Amino acid sequence: MIKFQFKHQPTKINNFLLGQQDHLDLISYSGLEENIDHLIINNNFLKTIFISGYPYVASTGWLNNLINFNHDLDITYHIDLINSADALPKLQRKITELESTKRLMRKNGKLIGPEIADPLQSASSLRDKIMRGQEKLFQIGIYITIKAKDLNDLAEKTKTIETILASHLFYTKNASYQQIDAYESTLPKSKDLINQKRNLDSTALSLTFPFVNSELVQENGILYGINKNNNSLVIIDRFNLNNANSIIFAQSGSGKSYAMKIEIMRQLIKNVQIIIIDPEQEYQKLSDEFNGSYIKLSTNSKQKINLFDLELTNQTKESLSDHIQNIITIISLMVDGLNSEDQSILDKAIINIYQKFKEETPILQNLYNEIEKLNHQSLAIRLEKFISGSLKEIFNFQTNIDFSNNLIIFDIKDIPDNLRQLMIMIISNFVNYRVKLNPRKRLLIIDEGWLLMQHEESAKFIAGLIRRSRKYYLGVSIISQQANDFLNNEYGKVIASQSSLRILMRQDSTTIKNVVQEFNLSEFEENFLLTSAQGEALIIADSYHVAVKITASKHEHPIITTNPGEIYQS
Repeated sequence: MIKFQFKHQPTKINNFLLGQQDHLDLISYSGLEENIDHLIINNNFLKTIFISGYPYVASTGWLNNLINFNHDLDITYHIDLINSADALPKLQRKITELESTKRLMRKNGKLIGPEIADPLQSASSLRDKIMRGQEKLFQIGIYITIKAKDLNDLAEKTKTIETILASHLFYTKNASYQQIDAYESTLPKSKDLINQKRNLDSTALSLTFPFVNSELVQENGILYGINKNNNSLVIIDRFNLNNANSIIFAQSGSGKSYAMKIEIMRQLIKNVQIIIIDPEQEYQKLSDEFNGSYIKLSTNSKQKINLFDLELTNQTKESLSDHIQNIITIISLMVDGLNSEDQSILDKAIINIYQKFKEETPILQNLYNEIEKLNHQSLAIRLEKFISGSLKEIFNFQTNIDFSNNLIIFDIKDIPDNLRQLMIMIISNFVNYRVKLNPRKRLLIIDEGWLLMQHEESAKFIAGLIRRSRKYYLGVSIISQQANDFLNNEYGKVIASQSSLRILMRQDSTTIKNVVQEFNLSEFEENFLLTSAQGEALIIADSYHVAVKITASKHEHPIITTNPGEIYQS
């Protein structure tokens, strides 16, 4: 064992003497101890190992396991280009040796195994590619310095790294009796003092690049969960992505609502206004906890939304035509479709009532009266049930909803099933109008989003809303357990492509093919989605792909859980 101990002598310093100090003394280690298989520097334990054995076949990104290793490592490559003129004669000599061995074994009646056939095939192929200029030859040395707090910790980390590499058929050796030279070889000095290199062609060398790190941490974001690759935190600021829209696709019971509720609570802390359309009454507890506005819409409810709401400001005058077209789309869904004549009459009637009712907002009754004046009875008849029939208590009133709360939940569970899709559109249009009046960070969350894919009008309407939302600081979140309903639909694909944040949870064999194709997932990601446990997700944020375990704190969990065993336990 060799020991080096550097002791600093007290040095008198004044304004002029600092430059006269021994510079080496200033930057040298306070203590360095070299052992056979490790170093101790400043009471830190270090060991340098190198990759000595490479597999015949390696997969892209095999080094990611080291890059994402959740401990302190220094990884250094030393790469030298080999002149083709020097490499080809040596390569030809090796091919000749292998062919001679192969002929001798065949002559003696011996079985030619992969230990001869594989290197011969590889060397012949490499020779041909080098001669055609398709490949170049390199020498590469990969050195890894492991840092630990004590000898036991160092041994444990070394064993873990060796196991990770061995699982990919990469084998390591300890730089015994050369630890100082090996450590220096990992420093940014461009010196390889132990020269433990292996020949690789361009294709094989490229498998070690790029250094892809699956960490996803964005300043000013919120915590989404724990990175399953390296246990780091996944923190995303969705308003800093290309757009703030998101989708969640997952099987029932995978934890999609749980994940959404966690995000809602954490976005509220960031002063983001949250508007939720809730078809299954899942978010009432959140409203109670955060003093939200809980708006229950039904045939008996006193809370109403008027689809004609419009306050003519300089902002809304520019989008008046868009607003009228949205109303026409909603009414088309009400009356089971409009032909070109219907649309023309309806467009004229809406313009007329806005011109007549300048001091107050018109309601559906006023539109009905105007259509009758225009003598379009077929359209008027189809609107009657919303004016004087069984549905008159839902749509034919002025808006009386307070939109100022930071958490607003629209409960539409008691709306008849055949009208839920229509009500989602009316609420979305109402939110769209309010957002334009006062842009700020907002999220519109639409649960059971597959309902919107049942009719072209609603699918087209939501796709348009998602495309325009970014201009007004709005993020639209769609939650659905029916991924195929979106990915088999023209407008559903638009919604998926216009969502910069995609949260994919457990899928089954009927949906996985479309999901893999749409989001260009790898084989590993496909298997992950087929086998993921409850609360696990693949998050795609712009170009980042991260496998995440979504977790709530002990204070958050009781508010958001829907597990009956936890809710009703005594």
